[in-house]
Amino acid sequence: MHFDGLSFIFDGGIVSIVVAIMLLVMSVLSWYFAIAHALRIYKQRREISHYVERFWQTNQLAKAMDISDVSGMDGIVKRAVAASQHHQNINDQVALDVCNKDEFIARAMNRALNEKAESYQYGLTLLASVGSISPFVGLFGTVWGIYHALISISQSGQATLDKVAGPVGEALVMTAIGLAVAIPAVLAYNAILQANRMLLNQIEQFCEELHILLSTGRVMQQFDVRKITKDALHVVEKTA
Repeated sequence: MHFDGLSFIFDGGIVSIVVAIMLLVMSVLSWYFAIAHALRIYKQRREISHYVERFWQTNQLAKAMDISDVSGMDGIVKRAVAASQHHQNINDQVALDVCNKDEFIARAMNRALNEKAESYQYGLTLLASVGSISPFVGLFGTVWGIYHALISISQSGQATLDKVAGPVGEALVMTAIGLAVAIPAVLAYNAILQANRMLLNQIEQFCEELHILLSTGRVMQQFDVRKITKDALHVVEKTA
């Protein structure tokens, strides 16, 4: 028996054709967003690293604010600096007691980080939907194809194994197509989520250092974690 999945799709009628078109559209969209996010993550990682390096190489904050960046890091810096300057200009003692400078800057940064995280979510809902829906769409196409094939066999009156195996085997093509659409979408969704978390961790690390600079006026020194641990253990042993 010769299997021809393409002819099965056209022989299945308008329902099979619509299901095949839906799977094709979902596959194209999922691959488009997966590739777009991969390129975006690659560019963002390089741009953020380059911006952070240039920012800390600048000795003056005013000059550092003039550094432009397409990744949006300059917007986070300007919002944090604007919050710091706004808090300094507040003369109401009650307002100063309610929210200190450290908390005021932290809130401004958190809003900027949340907006950044939301921008990274574009298209992920579609990938998740394709990964969860496309197998069921393919299964629906298979069920409809088997039903259509059995009706044709019953009308012909030849229900032998060789007459049944061919149409049923062709109907399973829809399930295979649905899985072929779903698996790359799920893998891309999980990979993009992990890459977005790494990007946000990189931005949060810079924001933490910037927050210390705006709150204390100084940059936090980089300490050796192993040396700090050894010193802490030495203090504990002396006190014991």
